[in-house]
Amino acid sequence: MNKVLVVAVHPDDETIACGGTLLKHKTNGDEIHWLICTETNKEQNPDFYETREKEIIAVRDYFKFDSVHNLRLLSTKVDEYTDSERVGKISEVVSTIRPNIIYLPFRSDIHSDHRYIFEAAYSCTKSFRYPFVKKVLMMEAPSETEFALSLPSQSFIPNVFNDITDYIDMKVEITKIFESEIGEHPFPRSEGTIRALAAYRGSTCGCSAAESFMLLKEIT
Repeated sequence: MNKVLVVAVHPDDETIACGGTLLKHKTNGDEIHWLICTETNKEQNPDFYETREKEIIAVRDYFKFDSVHNLRLLSTKVDEYTDSERVGKISEVVSTIRPNIIYLPFRSDIHSDHRYIFEAAYSCTKSFRYPFVKKVLMMEAPSETEFALSLPSQSFIPNVFNDITDYIDMKVEITKIFESEIGEHPFPRSEGTIRALAAYRGSTCGCSAAESFMLLKEIT
């Protein structure tokens, strides 16, 4: 049995980036754990805050996460926390769960929150401090990953593909729970785009639908 931790900078990143993979892990008997890093400002937008809290509960129940952790850093303000604060908060969760597989945001995602969280979370995969971590991958999140600079060092170049043919419909249904994040095609987080990306990645690995990742580390 694997212990899987998905690091979602914002609630919904886990679903659009690796929802099918998480469902597959759960079906295979693995533990899946959800680390949410940010939340909206409750005082500035109380209605949206309450809506999002209800969406998180619904998504938690749909995936049947074994645990959910929320750092509650302010969204779009992650850069205002110190490195030690970001690393310390993530390290506490990683040390508690002791996952052997971790899914991280792509290091060059266009959203600065994603980049800061990646740097902090990747610091929590050092083998001499976190010897239980055996596999680390970066995820592909529509509306963030594809807008990274088109330079070799900052482009998402997948080298791991996961067949999610049996889970793509469920992934789409869970994504729709985040009503404020879904738009009409060609919006990057539309049902059409999510299905198209899955079909494209699937064509790369010989299946109907897939999610893709960049492998950063694997210890066997």
